[in-house]
Amino acid sequence: MIAPQLVIERALACANVDDTIVVVTDSSDATLRWAGNSMTTNGIATSRRWEVVSIVRDSTSVRVGTVSSTSVDPGDVESVVRASEAAAKSAEPADDAMPLLPRDSASDPRDWDRRAQHTSIDVFGSLATELNVGFDGRDALYGFAQHRVDNVWLGTSTGLRRTFTQPTGSVEINGKRSGASAWVGTGTTDFRDVSAQSMLDELSIRLGWAQNTIEMPAGRYETLLPPSAVADLMIYLMWTMEGRGAQEGRTALSGTGGTRVGEKLTALPLTLYSDPRAGGLEYAPFVVAGSSSDSVSVFDNGMGIERVDWVRDGSVAALAYPRASAGKYGAPVAVPGENLVMTGGTDAGLDDMVADTERGLLLTTLWYIREVDPTSLLLTGLTRDGVYAIENGRITGAVNNFRFNESPLDLLRRVTEAGATEATLPREWKDWFTRTAMPPLRIPDFHMSSVSAAQ
Repeated sequence: MIAPQLVIERALACANVDDTIVVVTDSSDATLRWAGNSMTTNGIATSRRWEVVSIVRDSTSVRVGTVSSTSVDPGDVESVVRASEAAAKSAEPADDAMPLLPRDSASDPRDWDRRAQHTSIDVFGSLATELNVGFDGRDALYGFAQHRVDNVWLGTSTGLRRTFTQPTGSVEINGKRSGASAWVGTGTTDFRDVSAQSMLDELSIRLGWAQNTIEMPAGRYETLLPPSAVADLMIYLMWTMEGRGAQEGRTALSGTGGTRVGEKLTALPLTLYSDPRAGGLEYAPFVVAGSSSDSVSVFDNGMGIERVDWVRDGSVAALAYPRASAGKYGAPVAVPGENLVMTGGTDAGLDDMVADTERGLLLTTLWYIREVDPTSLLLTGLTRDGVYAIENGRITGAVNNFRFNESPLDLLRRVTEAGATEATLPREWKDWFTRTAMPPLRIPDFHMSSVSAAQ
């Protein structure tokens, strides 16, 4: 297994087309599982994935081909390059063609020649110790913890070089007591900031609430959305904020004769943004793309990423545009983020918001979110692992689960209160997106469209 930097240089050296991009990702994974108050499995794995993007230019068109490999045999480098070049020559013309970015002052990073960083099972040491104490309690505990370190190297035939190390971790605990179920989870980069005991304490409180059950019908209820649920809904909103689709009238961000950038959604001063340098939520500050979409382009590989305010002070502020689309529509270049933060709320925590609620519902997590109508961004999904009734500022019991129908855009229009922003783990999208910080939101008329039998 040769060094990732050498894979890149060998691939570029044997390329026979106009432009070539090579991305190598060396990954290290550690996992820990438990069920029924007993550790079940743990393990560690390392892997390599690399991609060759070949670009063929002629007087009338530009064509792109990408081939991926997990081989660690140095002898396979040239064959993968040739396969990528063959794919490019037979591809349809690319409509996002641009010159590759040239070598610049940020190229040849000082740590380009570094070795890959790895995780180990030891990262779960304090977590496992606290869980073992929790296993002696009265609640049945189930869960999963994962830590992954991705080391990315990117090189292009124009001389551009980029590298970044991305640690990603999460832990989820599901607790069961007398037929009731509750979930807690958190994201992390290294587990040093994770307190399993605090998570278990929160589970115990929620399971205690559930010892009294209340049946409620479908309808519209004043509802408190915790940060995790807010994250799941806002992530989906950001994923749909594609400039090209909006310009062509295909999305909920389309407006009369253009887009809805500048439209006021809420009087609350809420700002929704992505920032690769946000403390504790960092991600690679450059584009890494093996294929193109309406929001990202292979031709932008290596391009620096800055903060993007998708919503600023309550108004739609930006849509995602690769360089080609930005040029076509006269819009700023903006890259979808790998983190998402919402600010602009008060200092109130979720407990404070419960205390200020006369009658309503408190959700904990959302599940199985799917899009119903892209033109309005109407989503449907289920509540799961705890919906609780609030009466006169107190939790009075657990309510049956519901199916909901809501649009994140409409929620931002109708929100009446936002609390304090805190780091949170989205339940639905955690396998793809863990770096979020959100406030709890108060929605006066959240639509519970039907009762669900889900637990």
